[in-house]
Amino acid sequence: MRRTNFDLDALRSFSVGMELGSFAKAADRLGRSTSAVSAQMKKLEEQAGTQLLTKAGRGMVLTNAGEVMLSYARRILELNDEAAMAVRGLELEGWVRLGLQEDFGEHLLPDILGRFARSHPGVRIEARIARNLELLTQVRSAQLDLALAWHAGEGTAHMETMGSYPLHWIGRAGQAPDAFGLRAGRHAEPVPLVALEAPCLLRTMATEALDRAGISWRLVFISPSLGGIWAAVAAGLGVTVRTRLGLPAGLRILAPQEYGLPPLPSLGLAMYRAEAEPAAACRQLQDIIRQGIGEMDLPPPRRMPEPGRVMAVEQ
Repeated sequence: MRRTNFDLDALRSFSVGMELGSFAKAADRLGRSTSAVSAQMKKLEEQAGTQLLTKAGRGMVLTNAGEVMLSYARRILELNDEAAMAVRGLELEGWVRLGLQEDFGEHLLPDILGRFARSHPGVRIEARIARNLELLTQVRSAQLDLALAWHAGEGTAHMETMGSYPLHWIGRAGQAPDAFGLRAGRHAEPVPLVALEAPCLLRTMATEALDRAGISWRLVFISPSLGGIWAAVAAGLGVTVRTRLGLPAGLRILAPQEYGLPPLPSLGLAMYRAEAEPAAACRQLQDIIRQGIGEMDLPPPRRMPEPGRVMAVEQ
């Protein structure tokens, strides 16, 4: 039986197109024409021997086979990229001091360290989980080479913006709209807030949003760690404000209009560097972090489409 060798470029166009929600956008990112990407999709379906996409209105949706192919495409591309990086990085040596904001430590750090260790066995990583202010201070003083942290105006001399993510009110799953006296148009009691110790960027953004809306609030639980925040909210002590990244089971995003809470802004994410031209090991780690962020459970349109979700494709 003749084996099928899928075209890696076609798999990459397919994966990026589904990630961005448009093959036209994928063509721009990959430096190809839209017609070239369309031809790759046709070739990929021929190699698969089945239809991967089907029309739905003015867009396209994944077929069952397309969903399976997308899952394998991501795994194949990840292994391909890791192999390329490993071959090029065998002689790379040294050490990198990495800082991560607590939101990313549990979900991103193990994957980053695993990939980097396999690709660059001669490089040592010293990782630190800390709050935003501490991370930026240590980057400025060159105690950290690289840090991934939230960005809301204050930065460092050398930084790269990674994206912007919506903030949400978060409460316990199953929390009734009238919990704590919350209800659209009426607040019988001050909003109970669960927050990190000051100074805390998200705590400030939450209280400022409530103040602008003329809604009273009170701090009912203050924690030095994110784990304490999640535990307090899960216990039903109050609500908190975070992004959806790393949201634990048992908690959910609360619709502001349903609970009478004010809308919240988005929060930037940035990569901070101690040096304008970092060492090769630091650059390689930065690339892996950037890739890891792209693969996390991010808000649309970066997120992988749900089964049956329409994806606009420019013809």
